[in-house]
Amino acid sequence: MVDQQQLYAAWTGTVEDLKGIVSERALSGETMLLNMGPQHPSTHGVLRLLLELDGEEIVTCVPDIGFLHTGIEKNMEAKTYEKSITMTDRMDYLNPMGNNLVYCLAMETLFELDVPLRAQYARVILTELTRINSHLVWLGTHVLDLGMTSLIMYAFKERERLLDIFEMCSGQRMMSTYFRPGGLWRDLPPEFEDAVTAFIDDFPQTIDDFEALLTDNTLFIERTQGIGFVSTEDTIALGLTGPLLRAAGINWDLRKAQPYSSYEHFDFNVPVGQHGDVYDRYVVRMEEMRESLKIIRQGLKNLPKGPFRSNNRKYVPPPRSELGQSMEAVIHHFKLWTEGFRPPKGEVYVAVESPRGELGCVLVSDGTPRPMRVHFRTPSFVSIAALGPMLTGYQVADAVAIIGSIDCVLGDCDR
Repeated sequence: MVDQQQLYAAWTGTVEDLKGIVSERALSGETMLLNMGPQHPSTHGVLRLLLELDGEEIVTCVPDIGFLHTGIEKNMEAKTYEKSITMTDRMDYLNPMGNNLVYCLAMETLFELDVPLRAQYARVILTELTRINSHLVWLGTHVLDLGMTSLIMYAFKERERLLDIFEMCSGQRMMSTYFRPGGLWRDLPPEFEDAVTAFIDDFPQTIDDFEALLTDNTLFIERTQGIGFVSTEDTIALGLTGPLLRAAGINWDLRKAQPYSSYEHFDFNVPVGQHGDVYDRYVVRMEEMRESLKIIRQGLKNLPKGPFRSNNRKYVPPPRSELGQSMEAVIHHFKLWTEGFRPPKGEVYVAVESPRGELGCVLVSDGTPRPMRVHFRTPSFVSIAALGPMLTGYQVADAVAIIGSIDCVLGDCDR
């Protein structure tokens, strides 16, 4: 790994301090050093890449992160468990429901807190809608990077329908904080099922329309096939997960391999590729949207009746309907929100399948109302670290396609 002192040297251009970052040819002036970013539009956030170029060919690539650092993990450790959920929305801002979910699952595992089946199904439906939402943004921006300007409008038009559904549930389009320890903030609204049904009925044709524009498009194929190839062995060695891993032919999806939140009740397939290139990552994500629709349809059909949140009063506030009738409920509610609850001491690791791969949460409790340590294993951090070997040997023009294909979100990386 390159340390920050070396990266600073790369900023200042001190030749002697660049040793160990770039090749000897760069130090002698045979190759050129180019800063791609930190404001380059194709980097999907604030990312800097130090590229060493031999003409148009990339010799070495050193990613430099930290420009979007928010200190989310340390801020969460200064809040009570439930209040810190709001921080998770702001990590991967295209997967807020998934971020809520992994943190709530970590708390529920640590506290041994039950979650009603209705809440589990609702979580599955909403996280799959969030997966589609994320893939739509990836699709629109990815092809825009390659010079195709029209598809982003169609992708964002569909995304607006999903944001309306999220707002219907939580009151917020993006930063929802809808999942809470033990279940949901409130029950699904009455109009939820009709809105979701209308979307999943229309969206299969929309996916077909997207593929009609891209799958057999000669220009798209030339820009993506055989580009950004990563072998199966290298994919595992680099720690890649999600669509990047599955595009290399490895059938690994945490929803199947390690089911959580009732995913074991759902029937769906795991799309895999064959070549591990930019084109296969496109194919896998398009198929993933179809599989998400299957999961959502099953969830709506079998959505159980009953409570939407646990009745464990040690960790869950009383229903709002009790506050006007019971002074004990008011006191309990007040103490939970001002002091928080005191869980048992312990440490857990829980992982879910985010749109970008394995999203894990390490949660450590010392028995106080605030977590002792919160740490997230985010897929964007791992994917960006793999950009070096992924870009080496390709042309500068290919860098844009490869960066887009990993679908990194810098808020997911810089925490």
